[in-house]
Amino acid sequence: MFKFFAKIFGYVLNFIYNLVNNYGLAIIIFTILLRLILLPINWKQQKTMKKSAKVQQKLKELQDKYSNDPVRFNEEVRNLYASEKMNPFSGCLGSILQFVIVISMFMLVSNPLTYMKQLSSEKIKSYEEQIKEENDGQNVSYMEIAVIKSKGKTDNEVNLNMNFLGLDLSDIPSKNYKDIKVFIIPILYVVTSIASMKITASINSKKKKKQKLSEEENKKLQEQKKLVKLDEKNEEMDTIESMNKSMMYMMPVMTVSIALIAPLGLALYWFISNLIMIMERLAVNKFVKEEE
Repeated sequence: MFKFFAKIFGYVLNFIYNLVNNYGLAIIIFTILLRLILLPINWKQQKTMKKSAKVQQKLKELQDKYSNDPVRFNEEVRNLYASEKMNPFSGCLGSILQFVIVISMFMLVSNPLTYMKQLSSEKIKSYEEQIKEENDGQNVSYMEIAVIKSKGKTDNEVNLNMNFLGLDLSDIPSKNYKDIKVFIIPILYVVTSIASMKITASINSKKKKKQKLSEEENKKLQEQKKLVKLDEKNEEMDTIESMNKSMMYMMPVMTVSIALIAPLGLALYWFISNLIMIMERLAVNKFVKEEE
């Protein structure tokens, strides 16, 4: 599945590169295009997240009302999600899609000759053998990147213009740590990731304040929880919500770790993607407020 998406992304990225003749600029245009394609899905997912607090409040009310009638409770929960036009698994599906894109993009920027230039495996293998000979048979990280660095200037078939604003997007931060410039894009990515999480946390905090139960209602609910066992549906919702929160914080940590050991082209993609995502979240938040 990852290879399938990597090939599609590579085909589009190569098409853009042939128009602009710059790898960095091609990645920026590709990122904008991909975010536009995913905009309906992301928009719907973020609107769902905005609605989730209201639904959770109503779920608690239903639990209170039908605590002794689990069959009716399940029926009312289904009606609630139908009336709100919400799918409890939509957040998970969005996170899974994001994970697939992350891995596919990592494969693309790590193997641009395979997925972007789409050279035959035999051709790539012959280039790799030459690189191994030049390095006395030693293994080389990101072999296709090494081929581009070594042969790109003399062989147009593997040539990619990876110079972008004075940065070489084929460089790997963990292997070029003496050059401070290689950390510029990863640092920008980290800053935008923190900003994105803070914006999300701020939106959720305001949402919770509006939806917060009074102390008396909360105490009443806690007393009932001691007497009434949560039904499987409610436990399922808690699990889904917990998974979504874990994915929200785990993805930036995972991607930052990958960005340090991957070519800079990947960090550039994530940085631009973050900028667009922040604008999307602010726009969705404003739109939903106007709707309310």
